[in-house]
Amino acid sequence: MVKLAARVISSLFSRATSGRWRLSASVGRYYLMERTSRGWNSTGSSRLAEARGFHSAGAWCGAQEGSNGTATVDYSSQLPEKEFHSVANETLHRLQEKIDEYGEKLAIDGFDTDFAEGVLTVRLGDLGTYVINKQTPNRQIWLSSPVSGPARFDWQDLQWVYRRTKVELQSLLEKELSELLGHSIDLGE
Repeated sequence: MVKLAARVISSLFSRATSGRWRLSASVGRYYLMERTSRGWNSTGSSRLAEARGFHSAGAWCGAQEGSNGTATVDYSSQLPEKEFHSVANETLHRLQEKIDEYGEKLAIDGFDTDFAEGVLTVRLGDLGTYVINKQTPNRQIWLSSPVSGPARFDWQDLQWVYRRTKVELQSLLEKELSELLGHSIDLGE
C-alpha cells in the first residue's frame, strides 16, 4: 500500500511539474530528482527543494544533505494523528458555528453550511463556495476559496498557517468573507 501511494504521489508530482521533476523513495527517504540532458539527477536537489518550499508526502523537505546531495524528509513537525484530528475538528466546527451565525444574521441568498467526514462546505449563493477539509496524511487543512483559490495550512504556533504566504486560516477567511459580504466578519471565539 505504501509503495502504491508513493508511486501515485510521484506520478502526480511529475505531471504537475511537466515531467521536469519527480519524487523518488527509498527506505523511508524521499528524493527530489531533476531531469537533465544526461537523465535523472539528484545532485543539488535538496537546496532547490528547500529554496522552493517543496513538500514530499506531506512533510517539509528539510535541507539535511547526504553525500549524494539529496533531501531527507523531516517528520518531526507533524502532529500525531490523534492530536491532528482533535485540533482540526475543533477548528472546522468553530468555523462552521461562526459562519452559520453570520449567514443567519446577514440573510445571504443561497447560504448553507455542511460539515461531514472532515469536509466543511460553505455555500454563499452567487458569491461562491468555500471547501475546507482535513488532509490527514499531510496533517493539513486544505482550503478551496472562490477568491484566493487553493491553499494548504499547517498547524504552527497554535494556528493554521499557509507556509507559502504565512497567512493564518482564520485571518484569510475573515478578510475574504468581509469583502464578499460587505460586512466585518470576526471568526474568533
